[in-house]
Amino acid sequence: MEVVPVAEGLPRMQALASRLWSPAARQHPGQLAWSVAYALPEELDHGPVAIASSAGDDVAWVWQEGPDWIELCLDPAHPAAGEDLLGWAVAGDGALATMVLETERHLLDLLTGSGFVVDEAAPWFTHHHLDLVDLRTSQAPSGYLLRPVTGAEAEARAACHRDSWSATSKVSGPAYARLMETAPYRHALDWVAVDADGRMVASALVWLDDSTGVALVEPVGCVPEHRGHGLAGVTSLAALAAAAAVGATTGLVCPRGDDDYPAPGRVYRGLGFEPGPRTLTLRREARPTLA
Repeated sequence: MEVVPVAEGLPRMQALASRLWSPAARQHPGQLAWSVAYALPEELDHGPVAIASSAGDDVAWVWQEGPDWIELCLDPAHPAAGEDLLGWAVAGDGALATMVLETERHLLDLLTGSGFVVDEAAPWFTHHHLDLVDLRTSQAPSGYLLRPVTGAEAEARAACHRDSWSATSKVSGPAYARLMETAPYRHALDWVAVDADGRMVASALVWLDDSTGVALVEPVGCVPEHRGHGLAGVTSLAALAAAAAVGATTGLVCPRGDDDYPAPGRVYRGLGFEPGPRTLTLRREARPTLA
């Protein structure tokens, strides 16, 4: 087992996620890039990643993404490696949580065997897939322009994200510039809708894994005053079309699936995405300490 800072371990985490990816697997190299680099390091409370190898190949990793959250990836052919890494992650007494797809039985068995239980009340996400052969064409509504961003637009692109999601978002200009330097980011796959005044008002970032051809759409947003025009959908289609032009074969998006936040799922199913497996959140409660 090797324990390294996540910035150092990220390429290896992404490589294993890519090698193990299927419609039944949760981890994608682009999601990992976003999770590691959406803010500046000093604004995040990221812990290290432990990586296990066999015969020179990485077969499992567990990342302490935060004080009470872990992410994990495991080759099903190496269950013992998963047990060792999870033992490292749960060595403390604090509460921990994680998320897996319902189809990842090897991870569910590993976690439940270590005292994790499914949180039935937690929000969940449904993975949606689209064969990009069936991708629809996109056209900007009147008064808007669809285009990719440039490397000089980190500040404006970050502002578009914050205005779409939350003014308290950690996605600042310097953070977005850092994100742009994190593989597999490509400017050509980071699309925005621009209004008549030149302001970015909707965005869709696509992460293409060249090894699998899977193009993850994450994140997508539209500023509140421009909602209702279909901008999030057409911007996503434009970004996916750009990905298809450079070899992507499958679109992937993971909107909330529970009843408290149904709109994004409806949008993507309206674009032709088909729902697949859903996520499960598992928790291990804090262990009492002896007085």
